[in-house]
Amino acid sequence: MRNLRDCRLYGIVDLGYVGIAEAERATEAMLEGDVDLVQLRAKKLSLDEIVDLAGKLHRITSAAGIPLIVNDYAEVAAKVPVEGVHLGQDDDSLSHARKKAGRDVLIGKSTHSLQQAIAAEREGADYVGFGPIFATPTKPDYQPVGLNGIKRVHHEVNVPTFFIGGIKIDNLGEVLAAGAKRVAIVSGLLNAPDIAKYARACKTLLQPET
Repeated sequence: MRNLRDCRLYGIVDLGYVGIAEAERATEAMLEGDVDLVQLRAKKLSLDEIVDLAGKLHRITSAAGIPLIVNDYAEVAAKVPVEGVHLGQDDDSLSHARKKAGRDVLIGKSTHSLQQAIAAEREGADYVGFGPIFATPTKPDYQPVGLNGIKRVHHEVNVPTFFIGGIKIDNLGEVLAAGAKRVAIVSGLLNAPDIAKYARACKTLLQPET
């Protein structure tokens, strides 16, 4: 299974952009494009539906050695051998999520300020998502945080940080120039005519210098 610190490109299968019937195909395409980490985000499904879909996606991701993270519902990890759970600011505490999971899993947390990112690390998050960097329909209630604070986040937060929010291939260079090392991409990937090709292009830009 790919180590979290080696992950650069985080692909999110958001059912706000793809239907349930397309989720497996989208996941396979992301893996073909060398995405390092996959999240299932299914805000409108019931818990049973999420468990069922997570099981299907996990068969695909585990065969490729890629971790699967489930958004919001830690109890899914008690029923499906997913590798992790992702929490928002208004979700369970990390300790409560770990109890719900019933086993040792990766837990990430969404953060929207440097203070929240530092707090998430102190709380025990294995990684943080930081954003939205740009305006995004996925998080319409949040003001974009912009590029200026990226280097400071890396300086003050020691766990892997994935920058998220309106990031696409067209502005990825700006995000990396501002100091980012890892990104999560949602609509850019899912709306691409060729998800695998788009992911490969992003991954090429994200490759660390040798």
